[in-house]
Amino acid sequence: MIINNKENNKDGQQQHITNEHPVRLSPPLEVLGEVSSIRHSPPFGGVGGGFSAVILAAGDFPTHVLPLHILRTAENLIVCDGALEDLLEYDIEPTAVVGDGDSLSEEFKQRYAHIYHPISEQEFNDLTKATLFARSHLKMDASTHTRPRFCYLGATGKREDHTLGNISLMLYYYRQLAIDPVMVTDYGYFVAASGTMRFESFPGQQVSIFNTTCKELSSNGLKWDIYPFSELWQGTLNEALSNEFTIQADGDYLIYRTHKI
Repeated sequence: MIINNKENNKDGQQQHITNEHPVRLSPPLEVLGEVSSIRHSPPFGGVGGGFSAVILAAGDFPTHVLPLHILRTAENLIVCDGALEDLLEYDIEPTAVVGDGDSLSEEFKQRYAHIYHPISEQEFNDLTKATLFARSHLKMDASTHTRPRFCYLGATGKREDHTLGNISLMLYYYRQLAIDPVMVTDYGYFVAASGTMRFESFPGQQVSIFNTTCKELSSNGLKWDIYPFSELWQGTLNEALSNEFTIQADGDYLIYRTHKI
């Protein structure tokens, strides 16, 4: 993939998407700089690092330094066809372009015919089409028995129904496709999680928890104790007290955390 080093209007400061640590009391795995009773889940890497694929959707194009850095450093950049034109304005070339073609001009279809993969079925939206394409075509290291890690950019903004649908897809990918997804926006990032997990944070970080299947749900290290929310809004607008917090749960949920800057 060809990436131009043209600087954007933000500064070059880099951020780190923090790691998640699912708690497992027994038996312990190898210690990776953590307490032996905690299994270290695959990290989301440093800025833009460690992702099996980066998928750019056709929502609001990123402006924050973190998602822009991820775009510029992605090894496997899969672009929904409606986002291609915006991407090219940043002189970034994709690995593949996926979609039903309704958002792609004939000029671009011909220009990128060698990497354009039209998928006409209408059951899934373009974000899922790109995800399924990446899952089936990219080389995934099955020997590690770890989930592939996909980063989603440009998946919010513009039409609100698309935004809600795309956010909800993070849990679908986590459950049905065995992917560890992270959706990065200009303000923060979503991760899907299940069971008891430890999350890195910083004091004052804004945190929201969206319960989907948990009947038991509690926390340590957040300003307000959580419980098995029955409504999505009930878990919003919490706050981290220190450099980590723990969620105890018996089901699936989404976590949203704000960027430090």
